[in-house]
Amino acid sequence: MATNCYLLHSAQEIAIVDPGFEPERIYNQLKELNGKTKYIINTHGHIDHISANARLKELTRAEILVHHRDAELLTQPAKNLALFLGGVVDLVKPDRLLHNGDIIEVGEERLEVVHTPGHTPGSICLLAKEFAFTGDTIFIDSIGRTDFPLGSERDILGSLRHLKEILPDTIMIYPGHGEPGSFSDAKELNPFLHFEDL
Repeated sequence: MATNCYLLHSAQEIAIVDPGFEPERIYNQLKELNGKTKYIINTHGHIDHISANARLKELTRAEILVHHRDAELLTQPAKNLALFLGGVVDLVKPDRLLHNGDIIEVGEERLEVVHTPGHTPGSICLLAKEFAFTGDTIFIDSIGRTDFPLGSERDILGSLRHLKEILPDTIMIYPGHGEPGSFSDAKELNPFLHFEDL
């Protein structure tokens, strides 16, 4: 499944969310936006969300941000699934470690870091007023796998419970894989949001 990479552009500042592949293609799109690339934000540390980090940092001088519990994944192929997927890429350490409740400012946008462990220990969602980047915590019709090393079914169910409490139906979800949609769409289509204990 292809990984979604997002470019958030506000008031001449840009954040790259989950640059999994094709750094040159991403960089060409950045040049068209004509802003300063401030951050590279990883919603978690799996290789399909971080493999373009090093090259994009070299090209843009942007800071790499990841939750502190996934920091080691950014540089350890055995933990970030690079060895599992057979890929060899340049890996680079994060510049800033995130914690639950942190605010990331990109131009006029404010992204709140919501720690949503389960897919990995340091998985996060990034919440703005009208949209959320959800990484591999939740897709419109499913959730991230928990059978990889460091995954936890118990934790991801707790994260889903928390998201149900804080996300309005109208907020747009931009997931790590698959199509975007409203949280209302997810509540209708995602069977994991129908569990009785959520």
